[in-house]
Amino acid sequence: MRGLGTGVVKNESIDYSLALNILALASKDEYLRNAILNFVVKEYKEELRKMLGISLSNVKMEWSGDFENFLSERKKRKKVKNIETLNYYKGLFDKHLKGKELSEELVEYVVNNKNKWLRNVFRHYIQYLYMKRKISPETFGWIMEAVPSRGYKLSVRPYQINIEDVKRTLDFLRENHEVYYMIYRIMLESGIRKEHAIMLIENWNPDEEVEIDEMVTKRLVKFSEFSRYYIGLREGNKPCDWVYFSNNTLKLIENISPRNINKDQVTRYAKRNNLILPKYMRKVSWRLLIEAMPREVARFIQSRFGELKISEARYEDLLSEADKYYTRYLELLKNKVEI
Repeated sequence: MRGLGTGVVKNESIDYSLALNILALASKDEYLRNAILNFVVKEYKEELRKMLGISLSNVKMEWSGDFENFLSERKKRKKVKNIETLNYYKGLFDKHLKGKELSEELVEYVVNNKNKWLRNVFRHYIQYLYMKRKISPETFGWIMEAVPSRGYKLSVRPYQINIEDVKRTLDFLRENHEVYYMIYRIMLESGIRKEHAIMLIENWNPDEEVEIDEMVTKRLVKFSEFSRYYIGLREGNKPCDWVYFSNNTLKLIENISPRNINKDQVTRYAKRNNLILPKYMRKVSWRLLIEAMPREVARFIQSRFGELKISEARYEDLLSEADKYYTRYLELLKNKVEI
């Protein structure tokens, strides 16, 4: 390096011809190219950003109704429709971002913040700014590269669910808590989540007519051995379309619904009495569903549309298949769980 420097600089004057030849060599030598790029990024970051048209000035972070609409309606990929999630995002925004000017320092603050959800909120806002043409494509690209999304640690956490424990849980609830027993039966028979089972009970309206992909039907459709009830949540991270359950469970629902239920109390009750937690009933249901029917039909029954990639053309097809196979599932439950 000393010899190189001596060659480029002679008598305090720069040999520009030699310097330019060295830069030209970078197109053929990967090591030299990376060395030059790293030096430029490190020493001339601001000048480089200006050359690329990356400007962070005069952009102030402000939560608005328009941004909320972007999150719930216009955002690409998964939209944010859950009110609890929106409120959590707004709380993070107000605490860490509100009123601050978009800057390199703010980007660094977000990247290094302990709460990784802040990265998601910040990236959503950058997408919003880009859509509103308040930042350039270069600025958008740089920030989205500089601020990674929240990381997810994928680990295998085996949870062995014994069918005998399922029986014990249902027997205990049958004897001690009729409402929670009904919730657990709905979760087991349909594979839906606790919050959706509670939503069904609280908003029970079996005679209401709904239109589904040009098909008009009542929310409750009853067959000889089972029924299905239309909730119709298709957007967001946790969809829930049709809910399947036996006609014995239907009688429980009709006797109790509609009724308001505190979802947290259900879990606390299960912990207090050493029962299977509600969140595991969906897993139990899945394990048994795929014994009784093809996986594609089981995914449809559990509203796993992200895995199914369902199209409107196949909707009625899968609905009729689910109706056909569901009696097999009830028979399996009867033999294994004795409900």
